[in-house]
Amino acid sequence: LATLLKPFRREGRMQNGDFVKVSYIGRLESGEIFDLTDETEAKKNNIYNPNYRYGALPVIVGAGFVIPGLDKALMSMQPGEKKKVTVTPDEGFGQRDPKMVRVVPQNVFKERNVEPQQGMVVDFSGVKGRIQSVSGGLITVDFNNPMAGKTLEYDLEVVEKIDVAEQQIHAVLDYFGVSPQSVTVADDVTIEGVRLPMEIKERISYFIVRYVKKDKPVSRVKFVEVFEPKMKEASQEKQTV
Repeated sequence: LATLLKPFRREGRMQNGDFVKVSYIGRLESGEIFDLTDETEAKKNNIYNPNYRYGALPVIVGAGFVIPGLDKALMSMQPGEKKKVTVTPDEGFGQRDPKMVRVVPQNVFKERNVEPQQGMVVDFSGVKGRIQSVSGGLITVDFNNPMAGKTLEYDLEVVEKIDVAEQQIHAVLDYFGVSPQSVTVADDVTIEGVRLPMEIKERISYFIVRYVKKDKPVSRVKFVEVFEPKMKEASQEKQTV
């Protein structure tokens, strides 16, 4: 009886904490593409950005790597499956908040040597906004996410599921755009050859310790920075002395 009462899980479906790689095309209701992972599709639709890293996105299901609407959709999918997903603002980027539209004096921009122009994206202590208007020495800046208040349409695909611990660690690092020289998986995880802000190290460590699946749980993550002096310069300095 106890076995019969266990929560039913459809074979192959995702669970919270599963590691997957997903690809997607995100469109507004008008059909305009605002985000995608496929380089070929980007070029085909004349929205290719050479500074953007294309390719399937590593995601930990339920960990906030994607908006709630996509997390919810992934829970009903399995590897190799494709699905069209409609995401409302409440499960996407939220509703627009009029309080997030603020008037900023022009001298604030002068102090930063910035000439404000309509449509320009600006950054105030890590908070990004878009200039709506410039008039009479006052600049109106909208700090809402550009997708706030919009219903979004996604073509979503689960490309693969990642079950090997070392590959899961690399998936976390890839999500944060980190390419280490080496990763050693033992009782601890050692990541060698990257220099990162403390905040990013803490976030990477959190996801690895909490979600990476191995025989013995990961207790801590060590970051090792490697410095290799340029031998030619060192030799020249020695000769000078």
